[in-house]
Formats: sequence, structure tokens, C-alpha cells
Amino acid sequence: MARVVIVSARIGAGHDGAARELDRWFSSRGAHVVRADFLDLLPGRLGELLCGAYHRQLNTVPRSWDWLLSALGTPALAGAARRFAGLATPRLRELLGENTDVVVSTYPLATHAVARLRRSNELTAPLVVYLTDPSVHRLCVSPDATLTVAPNETAARQARALGAGRTLVSRPLVAPAFRPTAGITERLRLRLTFGLPHDGPLALVVAGSWGVGQIGQTADDLLATGLVEPVVVCGRNEALAERLRKTGHRHVFGWVDRMPELMRACDVVVQNAGGLTTSEALATGLPVLTYRCLPGHGRANAAVLHNDGIVPWVHSPSELTEALEWLLRRPVKAAG
Repeated sequence: MARVVIVSARIGAGHDGAARELDRWFSSRGAHVVRADFLDLLPGRLGELLCGAYHRQLNTVPRSWDWLLSALGTPALAGAARRFAGLATPRLRELLGENTDVVVSTYPLATHAVARLRRSNELTAPLVVYLTDPSVHRLCVSPDATLTVAPNETAARQARALGAGRTLVSRPLVAPAFRPTAGITERLRLRLTFGLPHDGPLALVVAGSWGVGQIGQTADDLLATGLVEPVVVCGRNEALAERLRKTGHRHVFGWVDRMPELMRACDVVVQNAGGLTTSEALATGLPVLTYRCLPGHGRANAAVLHNDGIVPWVHSPSELTEALEWLLRRPVKAAG
């Protein structure tokens, strides 16, 4: 039985979501899968501090993420980030042992920690880098990877330009529960289950597991169009959920365990990051819009998805109205 080690990170839900589906894929083929969180491989409380700093940055000074990502693309800071990743190698070495057959990384710093072990010949097992975003940053790739898996051709081209070797394009893995609705009866039943209006178009507003970004403004802008009722998922950001309820938004959720069903109850998804939730919405058969997107990776992802004709990037309230009018006029495709 092959032993597969998947290294992710609990920074947002995208990296862990990809790891979870990779676990399902390998396990269904008879592999023994071990999953690890890169943050737990760092010494002391470094992992906790790194996660907290990123969370605070997105909540308090989100525009600085643009600057930081740009800086991390320079040789000096990219090198510093790779050296930082090397702090995880002692625990990573212990985790991998001598009987690992494949290592899969869904998180950039984990990629470089594993790559360091390959360069020193302490690891002979192949390294597979699984890219979770439609756009690719320099830190996401390593020339030491045996294979880089990209979610689209644009990401594959970007990865190769940044030094990736063998590159494969594969549709993003999402849980099988994300499927198109079986029809109007199922949609009405799900709306009743979630306490949503039985008629009228619903726009599902998502902002990742942390509920970061201009979510309140997005919900207000959607309501102001007069075309849709916003259904807002705030993730673990309970303060945001409470604030939205106090300002009069009627359909506000915190953490949702039944996201596939909630998506099937709605008509369109409005997102701000372009990662895992976008892939899940597309697998559900819902049209997706990018609006008030996050700086840094959010804008980079939005550009790729827009230019590839997959997800329109809406830049203003007037464009939002036009986009919704166009989407809601489109004929509904039957499931299957």
C-alpha cells in the first residue's frame, strides 16, 4: 500500500479543502494517506503567529497584502520566505520517515520545506505541488517538484514561466456533494430548510472561512439593485454576522456545514477571492461574479478568471446591476 503524505495549512479554507479532496482521491485508490498542517511543523508558536498575522492583515490593512505579495516576488524576499519554510524541516523529516512514496503540497511554504529535503537527498519520494488558485505567485512553485498540477492553462503557463518543471492541468477537485440542483422541487425544499424566500432570485455572498473583505458593502450593493436578495455567509466571523443582522440583512449565516445545499438553494454566487468556493459554485452549476475582491491573490485570481471567460470581474455597483440583469435573463440549464 502506497503511503502518501499531504501537507496543507489552515490559512483560510482553500489549502485544507484541496488537501481533503486529494485525501479522498488517493484513499479511493487504495493509498494510506497522512495529512499534516505545515503550521504545526514550525517550531514553537511560529505557526500560530503566522496564521494570526495573516488574518489580522486581511482584516485591518488588506491593501498591504498587495504590497507584500509583490515584495515576495522579488529574489531577496522570496529567498527569505524559503529559508523561513526551512524551519519546518526537522519535524517534516520525522513525519516523512523512510517509507513515504509521494508527498503532495497544497501550500507554498510547505512546498519549499519539502523541496529543501529533496535537494539535500534526504527525501527521494516525488514531490507533487497542487496549485489551489487560478493565478500563480513565484512562491507557489519550485523547480525541485516532480510534478506541478495547475487548475487551468493560464496557471500552468505562469507556473512554467516561474520555473516549474513538468506541469499538468487538471480540473480543481471539489467534494462530490457540490452538484447541480435536481430541479425546482429540490431548490424549493432547500430554501424552506434554510428559511429563505421561496420565490425571487437569491445571491449567495461568500468570503471564505474567515469572512474577510467588504462583505457588508457587497450585500448592500446587491440589495440596492432590486434584482436579488443577498444571502450572506460570514464563515467564522461572528462579529460580521451580528453587524449585518443589526443593519437589517435578513439572511445571514455564520459557519455553514451544508454549503453544497445552500448553494443549490441560490441562483448566483458573488465572491471576492477566486479560490475553492468559486470552484465549488461552478461545480454546482451556478454563475459566479467577482466583486469587491480582496487585494493580492484575490485580484490576481479575478484577472485570470475574467480573462479566461470563466467568472466576470465586476468593478462598480452599476456594472453589478448590468451583470445580474444579464445572468438572470439567461435560460436555466437542466441538471445533468
